[in-house]
Amino acid sequence: FGSGSSSRKEFDVKQILRIRWRWFGHPAVPPPHSPSGGAAVGATGNSCPRSFSQPECRSSTAALSWVSPPPLRRSRPGTSMEPSGEVPAPQPVPERGAQVGFDEEAAVAAPSGIEEIHPETDSSSCRLVLSSVSDYFAAMFTSDVREAKQDEVKMEGVDPDALWVLVQYAYTGRLELREDTIESLLSASCLLQLSSVVQACCSFLMKQLHPSNCLGIRSYADAQGCRDLQRAAHAYTMEHFLDVVGSQEFLLLPVEEMERLLLSDDVNVPEEETMVTSLLTWVSHDAPARESHLPLLLAHIRLPLLQPQFLADLECNPLLRNSMDCQRLLMEGMKYHLLPQHRPSLQSPRTRPRKATVGAMFAVGGMDATKGATSIEQYCMRQDRWTQVATMSGRRLQFGVAVLDGRLYVVGGRDGLKTLNTVECYNPHSKTWSVLPPMSTHRHGLGVAVLEGPMYAVGGHDGWSYLSTVERWDPQARQWSFVASMATPRSTVGVAVLNSKLYAVGGRDGSSCLRSVECFDPHTNRWNSCAPMAKRRGGVGVATWHGFLYAIGGHDAPASSLSSRLSDCVERYDPQTDVWTAVAPMSISRDAVGVCLLGDRLFAVGGYDGQVYLSIVEAYDPQTNEWTQVCT
Repeated sequence: FGSGSSSRKEFDVKQILRIRWRWFGHPAVPPPHSPSGGAAVGATGNSCPRSFSQPECRSSTAALSWVSPPPLRRSRPGTSMEPSGEVPAPQPVPERGAQVGFDEEAAVAAPSGIEEIHPETDSSSCRLVLSSVSDYFAAMFTSDVREAKQDEVKMEGVDPDALWVLVQYAYTGRLELREDTIESLLSASCLLQLSSVVQACCSFLMKQLHPSNCLGIRSYADAQGCRDLQRAAHAYTMEHFLDVVGSQEFLLLPVEEMERLLLSDDVNVPEEETMVTSLLTWVSHDAPARESHLPLLLAHIRLPLLQPQFLADLECNPLLRNSMDCQRLLMEGMKYHLLPQHRPSLQSPRTRPRKATVGAMFAVGGMDATKGATSIEQYCMRQDRWTQVATMSGRRLQFGVAVLDGRLYVVGGRDGLKTLNTVECYNPHSKTWSVLPPMSTHRHGLGVAVLEGPMYAVGGHDGWSYLSTVERWDPQARQWSFVASMATPRSTVGVAVLNSKLYAVGGRDGSSCLRSVECFDPHTNRWNSCAPMAKRRGGVGVATWHGFLYAIGGHDAPASSLSSRLSDCVERYDPQTDVWTAVAPMSISRDAVGVCLLGDRLFAVGGYDGQVYLSIVEAYDPQTNEWTQVCT
């Protein structure tokens, strides 16, 4: 060996292979525990000399003696595993016939059917084999440090049994993993930089993840620096949170880990009330010690998003009643419900919903390369993933969609040949379709929205002319009826609900795209004009967020050249001032874009860029005025 270098040296590969070939295929021999045997790996005293191996004292000390390793036995069949990540069920190790000696003449009484092997190795060979599998030992034995010249090296902070198993692994290339020894083995292999063993141990622990142990494995992996295992345990904790909170590990969490859970946007809970209940359960487990942490932890609960009655009940909770800081946080949540018109100015991290509580977004049908998609894809914000969940009964283009009573309504459109008046309803819970009574008018390019219970079908084109008529679906009476017509015929119109009124934005009237906007009051059955947009838009996407109306994308072109002028422009309407304001544009211009509010962000889905139909999805954060790409 060379000295004075920290880099891995070139070893005698033939010698390593020769030594390992002799030992390969043998089950690990249990470590000796007799101090008089001169063990290669065994417990020693607690003296901690400063050296390469460990500068500080640890409670566990092992030693490596540079004499020949004990003879190993090759049993038939093999009982251990290759450390490749696949972890078979542990097999029993054959009993030794006699205590293993640690001198050159030592012998092992071999039971019937077991072949005895006596490798002829010296201390240099021992160092060579260990260095070939461990960067730690390679650095130790090829550097100018005390251990490179010692006959025995003390390893501070290493479990002796684990070190013995790893020495056997260096010779045999095999490893036995068991639940009762996996942690000490992983700790030792991390210290000794045995990456293949670390990977096998982490794979083993990933398969053991359970609501009762995932928090402990996550913390342990974090301490060991095992990032893949830590991420897997964290993801498991987030996914199975409802089961995790019922475990003993959860009740024993330190306050720092509890705070980390409450801060997470990725925790899989049906509503924010679950997080409150979990917090109070944790505090109640040791109230005298934990009650003082409540204001800090409660500040991470999205209190403004709780149901008003649940929020009012919390005010009387004994754990919260006597804390002024907790009461102040509860009052902030109540103010959010009592003053809805001030919500834009009340935004904070506590008003941002967790990803699992926002619901799901559906992309339904539309135009694609086959001239008409029938699939329905569902977007999960927590996983940032789209999944196909259903298929429509047939092709529909330029139809309207809305959600009413937890069901998805598909209204009107055209099938490529004729304009439709039919209505279908999809139940995402039962994954079933039903057919509803048709509209009185065939419509494509219509806008659909739900206002105070009923659903409205606005404008469109009937195959012959542009429409200003509006129909309303009464879910109780299960019938359609006409309401007041708009002042202007509108096809490819954007429709949304804001402050108990129905807005019809832009569209086409047959001669050009429109800037004009109208709003409908269901209590007076009248349409009134609003301030026009800065730009004319057909095929515009619209949605609302905390008192504002957003108009996104679209086109402004004559019917003969729809692709000539597409818009990336986004405008925001304030009904209090009757003023439109330009905000950050999308990253790409697109027409016929689907727009929807999910959580506290607006999503722009698909559309047409003038050449191809798009799968691009981007999300707009009104608080930062920024667009970001999400999963296509």
